[in-house]
Amino acid sequence: MTDVGVPEARGTEAAAQPLLVVTAGLPATGKSTIAEVVGNRLGLPVLSVDPIEAAILSAGIDSAQPTGLAAYLVAETMAEGVLASGRGVVIDAVNAVEPARDQWVKLAARQDATLRFIEVICSDPEVHRERLAARAGRHAKTGTAYAVEQSLEEWEPWGGDSAAVARVTLDSVQPLGVNIEQALAFLES
Repeated sequence: MTDVGVPEARGTEAAAQPLLVVTAGLPATGKSTIAEVVGNRLGLPVLSVDPIEAAILSAGIDSAQPTGLAAYLVAETMAEGVLASGRGVVIDAVNAVEPARDQWVKLAARQDATLRFIEVICSDPEVHRERLAARAGRHAKTGTAYAVEQSLEEWEPWGGDSAAVARVTLDSVQPLGVNIEQALAFLES
């Protein structure tokens, strides 16, 4: 396995660039599961935007406010601190629009980090609908509903600077183990 942003402990050897892994994909496609397993396998922390937004909302901030944007900015600030320490980090977020993706491009440039996108799709519309329904049920039970995009119409094609960044697309109808191995092989290439 290649170095993923853990500085060398030996004297004069240069530290590797930290790795910034960013997931992208519609809700209920399996991003969080893939992010958690990849982070665990690489020994990297995972910062997830959804719980950050839930905390903002539970603090009493009105949901009419741009809580999603605030959550992305909190995740970016936290990731910047991790990268500044020389360690890598995994970001778990929808990243449906170019400005969201571009913020990670800019962060990687500021921190001289290696950026890789992992896009997660669910190619079976029925399976995706079932996952969305299950997700809605879980969040209704716990009172942690998130204001997230849930339709393909809100997904922007990759463009701008983020389109030039290395990206792998994983289909979550495939077995989790297959997707994890593809993600790790991509990150090590």
